[in-house]
Amino acid sequence: MSTHARAARTARTPVQQAALVVGAVFLLVGVLGFIPGITTNYDTMEFAAHHSEAQLLGIFQVSVLHNLVHLAFGVAGLALARTAAQARLYLLAGGAIYLVLWLYGLIIDHDSAANFVPLNTADNWLHLVLGLGMIALGALLTRRPSPTRTVG
Repeated sequence: MSTHARAARTARTPVQQAALVVGAVFLLVGVLGFIPGITTNYDTMEFAAHHSEAQLLGIFQVSVLHNLVHLAFGVAGLALARTAAQARLYLLAGGAIYLVLWLYGLIIDHDSAANFVPLNTADNWLHLVLGLGMIALGALLTRRPSPTRTVG
């Protein structure tokens, strides 16, 4: 097999590249959530509760569970980037999950036991942007070009 044929076979589509990047960012965020200093109030971090006052970059409320979810989304992104169809599914389904999480964060009382992830206002708006962004990537990077018509 020629070098060109091997490169063509292993070339990633734009949607696969997007899933890889999104997955890598989620992995990075998940790891950073466990690093004191990058995560402020690290000593208050709980497994899963609204009482956790730990904040990634001093902005986004996190807990052990929240960080583990980010790590899981990261691993899923890297694993599902193997094919274009799986990468598209990851971006579309992941985006939908983040939109549901955004709605959940808007509906619940942030000081109640229902806020088990935990979420704050900054998390909510980030989840909206993530949800819309992932869905846009999954849809736009797999859109088929419309056939050109010939006049004649």
